Amino acid sequence: MRTPVRLVGVGAVALLAVVAVGAQTPSAPGANSVLPWAYPLNPPAPAGAGRAGGAAPAPAEDPAPLRVPGSTVTLTRAQLRDLFNPPDWHPDNHPPMPDVVARGRRPDVRACGFCHLPNGQGRPENSSLSGQPAEYIVQQMRDFRNGLRASAEPRMGPPAAMLAIGKAATDEESRAAAEYFASFAYRPWIRVIEADMVPRTRPQGGMLVVVPDGGMEPIGQRIIETPEDLSRVEVRDSEASFLAYVPRGSLARGETLVTTGGAGRTVACTMCHGEDLRGLGPVPALAGRSPSYVVRQLYDMQAGTRRGAWSPLMKAAVERLTTEDMVAIAAYTASRMP
Repeated sequence: MRTPVRLVGVGAVALLAVVAVGAQTPSAPGANSVLPWAYPLNPPAPAGAGRAGGAAPAPAEDPAPLRVPGSTVTLTRAQLRDLFNPPDWHPDNHPPMPDVVARGRRPDVRACGFCHLPNGQGRPENSSLSGQPAEYIVQQMRDFRNGLRASAEPRMGPPAAMLAIGKAATDEESRAAAEYFASFAYRPWIRVIEADMVPRTRPQGGMLVVVPDGGMEPIGQRIIETPEDLSRVEVRDSEASFLAYVPRGSLARGETLVTTGGAGRTVACTMCHGEDLRGLGPVPALAGRSPSYVVRQLYDMQAGTRRGAWSPLMKAAVERLTTEDMVAIAAYTASRMP
């Protein structure tokens, strides 16, 4: 079992205010019926918001500088939203960023470091890029551009944004970003916990966050991946990691599927992704990566919305997988040391 990632207190970081709403279900407004815990959709804006005579105007934004533990950098909330100048709280935890990662290209190519973080660790709503093969990243960008990669839930914001960026990015920009992220290692980021009951969560920003005082609910056949410290994740702290609650028994079941194929149920993942699940050649690493993201990719391939160069090789691996299988595979791969 891997060593848990430990976080220090939030210090002077102010918790951004949020409104507690119920956990997403397929019957909730704006929710989806396709694995809603893996493809979380933000709730619709309140009626009348942003219109004359509608909702009351938002209060003035606090201009006070924010800080995070372990950093001397100070940023304002306004700076946190700049898609072309991502918050870099820890400039010492990654190499110098190329321009496309640090600045992007207005108006269509936002800085890669905004969503994927300057150190490439990523978050549950998108991919972790650090340590992935450069050729794999380049191929995925090519697939976006050629309409060969999309999400099975097109309303989910982050994949839709990536599709638009992929169509706009040049080969040179894709190559520069790929070589940057491939040049340094991915580090432990997610703590996997088997559980029967989990905190009640709600969608926010393409991920699930715990509802304050929301109590507990059965996990069912889901993975509940959520920030260890929401206040740090909200300010895009690239040292703030995640918890992934998974059903009891899923790690053992996942190990069988990943390492043996489960008596013909699938193909052993280790054949292509390596015995340690850290990738082989242009095949991506799976160890320690977001289980929510892994489930989405398995489902997208099964649904046929990922049709790129390597997708045919995955067809036999995913065609018979159930939701329980996908949960188990993702839980196990996330639990491995990257």
